[in-house]
Amino acid sequence: METLIKPQLHAACLAYVQERIDACQAAIQAAQESANSETKSSAGDKYETGRAMAQNERDRNTVQLHQAQQLQGELTRINPELPCDTVRPGALVRTSLGHFYISISAGKLPIGGLDYFAVSPAAPVAAVLAGKRAGEQVVFNGKPVKIQEIQ
Repeated sequence: METLIKPQLHAACLAYVQERIDACQAAIQAAQESANSETKSSAGDKYETGRAMAQNERDRNTVQLHQAQQLQGELTRINPELPCDTVRPGALVRTSLGHFYISISAGKLPIGGLDYFAVSPAAPVAAVLAGKRAGEQVVFNGKPVKIQEIQ
């Protein structure tokens, strides 16, 4: 594996989280504007229902924003420049199953013609690989998985 891949994967994860934060903030702003623009009409219940729906939307997006900010915090605790010799947060792991960046759950990240999977340390595949070294083998979903390289 190329040594410059980890910083690229880390940057892609940070960009993924920033997109989520921006989307949540925009949705919260839109819900607030919607609530503010509701005007009292002769049907008072309609006004209250509209405001309640806007508040629910704002609350839901606030929760999602908090979750995205937690992911951002997890990423800031990972230094992609540090080498790893065991599977742990910050490790880039090449296995017979694929390439995994143990960081946050950001899904498939295509870089340099290869697909890498950013997975949380709590993800089932990461949990099975945790603490293992290159050359070791584990069983995941009933299939043997060989750890070929760790960075």
